[in-house]
Formats: sequence, structure tokens, C-alpha cells
Amino acid sequence: MSIQNSDEGHHHLVTAVDTPESSAAFKRRFMWRLLAVLIGGMLLDGYILGVIGPVTTPMKNDLGMSTWELGLVTSAALFGILIGSPLGGWAGDKWGRKPLFMIDMALFLIASLLQFFVGAAVFFVDSAWQLFLVRLLMGVAIGAEYSVGWPLMSEFAPAKLRGRLMATTVLAWYGGFMIGYAVAYLLELQHVPWRIVLGSSTIIALVLLIARIGLPESPRWLWTERRFDEAHAIAHKYLVDSHEMTDVEHEDAHTGGFGMLFSKQYWRMTVFVSWFWFCNVLPYFAIATFAADVLEKYGLASGLAGGVGMTMVAVIGVAVTCTFIDKAGRRVFTVPQQWIITVVFLIIGLWSGAPPIVVLALFLVFSFLNAMNGALTSIYPGEVFPTEVRGLGTGFAAAVSRIGAGLGTFLLPITIEKFGVSWTILGMAVIVFTGALVSQLWAPETKGMSLSETAHLYSH
Repeated sequence: MSIQNSDEGHHHLVTAVDTPESSAAFKRRFMWRLLAVLIGGMLLDGYILGVIGPVTTPMKNDLGMSTWELGLVTSAALFGILIGSPLGGWAGDKWGRKPLFMIDMALFLIASLLQFFVGAAVFFVDSAWQLFLVRLLMGVAIGAEYSVGWPLMSEFAPAKLRGRLMATTVLAWYGGFMIGYAVAYLLELQHVPWRIVLGSSTIIALVLLIARIGLPESPRWLWTERRFDEAHAIAHKYLVDSHEMTDVEHEDAHTGGFGMLFSKQYWRMTVFVSWFWFCNVLPYFAIATFAADVLEKYGLASGLAGGVGMTMVAVIGVAVTCTFIDKAGRRVFTVPQQWIITVVFLIIGLWSGAPPIVVLALFLVFSFLNAMNGALTSIYPGEVFPTEVRGLGTGFAAAVSRIGAGLGTFLLPITIEKFGVSWTILGMAVIVFTGALVSQLWAPETKGMSLSETAHLYSH
């Protein structure tokens, strides 16, 4: 096969010799490995958020936490993502995807280990604040994972499979949340200390850290840094589709900055991706984290069936999106679901005397549809931002989304206590409505497009 080489920005053809390390089989194995470690990272994020729900009561009693402190601790990882995602995105765009991909998991491993020692003498603050700080640090690491992992996958994945591969990581997130919730629920029934339940994420983190050793740098990032020869070599060795190398050479060989996200060319992309993501995760995190309590308010049985049941339906929703996203396109899984969810929340909020079985059915519909368009939160950031700010753009959008997730988790028990569950659900309907409106106006169709094409959708 032939690829282009360059010197000081001038291109000329050279012949690349195929070797066993650049064969089609080798490239497929690499894509499976990259997908596996990315799936692991998203599974880990879902796991740490799901695992805390069933142990909130013993944790609250053991540490003597108020309702306010409980909300702060349960949302700590989400607020950590708020810090880590833009910071990790900026660092990934500046120094490369590869080093940050290792650093974030090493940081998570250390923070996860510290959960075993909450309340021990190694800390110098009150126990509730110990747990908050530890989980905040875990969130910082996960935030960096979002803003480095997804861009890395989008920059290696072939256009015809990119949507499916990216959406699969969201499937892993929901699976991780469900596994974490179930593991914590079952261990709590056996009276396993909550510190051990929370610290179980350390095992997953250690495996992932080892599995990431030796992964390559993104050829697209290397190209924007004018490291053309390295970009060619890595692209030839790892990119599955030879047409992707041609697209790499359409990259602008310069660095970007935060201001680029709000430039005339990209501000609509930034607003759309950020607000769409915000409106998707706020109701999900709020309801899923306290599923048992919310369902109980409507006369439904609490416990494992309620929390895991909603998440299982969500997993099915993401699986449907994964199956059809590269054939049906992006908008069909982005816009309609949000309008329907708005109606669902209006029904739940306004029909105070609805039979419990009807309420449960409506919550399951919400979970299914929310997960379907939630899969797009992994796809759009990696597609609509150009390489020079892909990490920063993804990180910024993730930060905005985690403001929503953190606020939802933190405020839900407080708003239910002060205003009641009906008004709380109606408030969520308003939020989802705004997300539907923004998506209706600005959600792009990127099916089958190369990254250089998707990054210039709003050029004119």
C-alpha cells in the first residue's frame, strides 16, 4: 500500500511495506484491545457510581452524616469529573493522548485504594470529608478518562464503525452501574463493611492500568503537532482503513485553545454537545442513584429490583442504539427520545394518583429512551470537535454534563424533602424540554463522515 510522507508540511508519496505487525489481523486485534480498555474505563465509572447507592444508609450512620453531607459524598465523583475532564482534555491536547491515558488510571487506582482507610489515622480531616475528598479525586481521574479515551477511540476507529464502537463504551457504563449496584446490594445484605464495598473498584483499576501499557499515540494528534513521520508510521501500523490515513493528512497542523470552542465556527457545536449531555444525565443520575427511594414514594417495592431493573432496561436501550447507529444515523437517536421523555415526566408529575404499575412503566420508558440517546453523548464529542481541541471540547462538555449529574444527585433528596416528588419530576421535564429544543435545532447528522468532515460541519 502507499501512504504519504511529509517534510516541513510538503507531502510526497512513499511506499509502506506491510509486515506482520501491520497486517489486517494485527490491526483488528489492536482495535479489540483499544475497545476493551476503553470499555473498562467506562465500566469503572459506572461501577463507582452504582456501588455507592445501596450502602448510603450504613455509610451515613457509621460516619454520622447529615442529609446534606450524604448528598455531597454521593455526588463527589461527579464533581471530580467536573474538574478532571477539562483539565485532562487540555493536557491531552497539549501533551498527547497516550501519557494521560496511563496517568488517569494510576491516579484512580491510588484514590480507590484510599477508600479502605476512610476514618483511619492517615487522614487529618473529619471522616465524611475524607470520603468526599477521596471520591472527588476518583472523579478527577474519570474526568480525564472521558476527555482522553473517547478522542483516542474516535481517532483510531474507521468511519463506518465509529458510532457503534463509541456507543459500546456507554453500554459498558450502564453495565458497570448495574454491576456496581448489584454487587453493593448483595454484599450489604451479607453485612460486608461499606469501605470494602466501595474499595472493590481497586481490582478493576489495577487490571486496566496493566492492560494499557504499550498503547500507541494518536496519529491525528501527532499530525497536528507536525510530527508527520511518526503519524505516518503509527497510522500504517494501526489504522484499519487505509482511507483514514488520507483523512489524517487533511488535519490542520496547528494547536488550538479554549477560545476556539466558542469561535464563530464551533460555538454551536460546543453549546449543543454540552447542553444535550447535561439534559441527558441530570435526570438519570438523580433517579438512578436514589431509585429505591423514588420508587417507594410512588408505592413501589424498593431494593434490588427497582434500581437494577431500571438500569437493565437502560442497557437494552444502549444496545439498540449500538446496533443501528451506523445505519440509521445520529439524529434519529438524539431528538425524538427527548420529546417523549418530556411528556413522560409531565404525566408522572401531574398524575399524582396514578397506579403504581403505570408509574413503574413510565419510569422504565424513561430509562430506555434516555439510554438510547445517552449513547450519543459518547459519539458527538469525538466527532464534531477538530483534533486540535477534541480533548478540550470533550472535556468541557463532560464538565458541563457533570454539573448536571452532580446537581441532580445532590439536589434530588433535598428537593423531594422540601417540595415533594411530583414537583421534582416536573422540574426535570423542563430541563429535558430545553435539551430537546437545542437538539432539534443543532444536532448534526454525522453518519459515515470522516473526522475532517464532521469537524467542519458548521464552517459556513
